[in-house]
Amino acid sequence: MKQLPKTITFIMENGVLTPKTSLDKYYHDNYLKNVEEGTVLQVTYEYKDDDGTYPQISKLQACTRELSRFLGYTHEEVKDMIKKDSGLYNEDKSLKSFAECSKEELSRAIDAVITLGELVDYPLD
Repeated sequence: MKQLPKTITFIMENGVLTPKTSLDKYYHDNYLKNVEEGTVLQVTYEYKDDDGTYPQISKLQACTRELSRFLGYTHEEVKDMIKKDSGLYNEDKSLKSFAECSKEELSRAIDAVITLGELVDYPLD
């Protein structure tokens, strides 16, 4: 039976990955219960913290690339516009890399790129 992807949080305890909460354990056990023999599953391990997520960075990269093509600017120029508009500066006043940003900062940048798209009549949602 084909199932939708499921995110389950694990914690490393004594060298063993264990579902973090009882709900995570429930999801894990029930997901595996419905997997047929011979089914191939893809598992991605990602540290969970307050840092920005890969999906956020991917969305920003895709949106800024699309917008740069539409506007006729380079990808770097559009990324810099979005970073400035979102206030993504290091302590030395240089622009942050999206990879250095928190979830909140990346959310602001995503909002900024979507807003810019709307302003130039190029919706990115």
